[in-house]
Amino acid sequence: MLDREGPVPLYVQVAEVIEEQIISGRLAAGEAVLSEAAMEAEYGIARTTARRVVRELRDRQLVHTVQGEGTFVGRPGVPRMRETTALYMVIATDVIARIRRGELRPNRAIPSEETLMRRHGVAKVTARKAVAHLREQGWVITVPYRGTYVSAPEDWPSE
Repeated sequence: MLDREGPVPLYVQVAEVIEEQIISGRLAAGEAVLSEAAMEAEYGIARTTARRVVRELRDRQLVHTVQGEGTFVGRPGVPRMRETTALYMVIATDVIARIRRGELRPNRAIPSEETLMRRHGVAKVTARKAVAHLREQGWVITVPYRGTYVSAPEDWPSE
């Protein structure tokens, strides 16, 4: 639990939590640490604080960052573990499952980008990519300046 009123800055407290996960083996060498957006959601911190967490972990030589890919446990050169499924696909799969279960009905709005970002702890670009994928597959339609809605069942892709 973070002490939001104590003398230790939040970024140091979160860095210590993640350092403990690394030392204990819950986060293995090459494994990705939480994205900044996921840290925001997980710890209830601001994006700038999440950036300071990553910088602190790099300063402690516990992680390294690869531009456009993320931050990984270990020093540069440590083989990275890759996500088996892209995050946008995880989001799209979740939305499709909700459509199939009837939680999201035809001609009704799907969750907003902001909601998808919070629910899945991802950046806006990832949420947008998920919605674009759903649109390409025929699960949703986007009406400019209105939103994105579940398509009619006859427009859904066949399995």
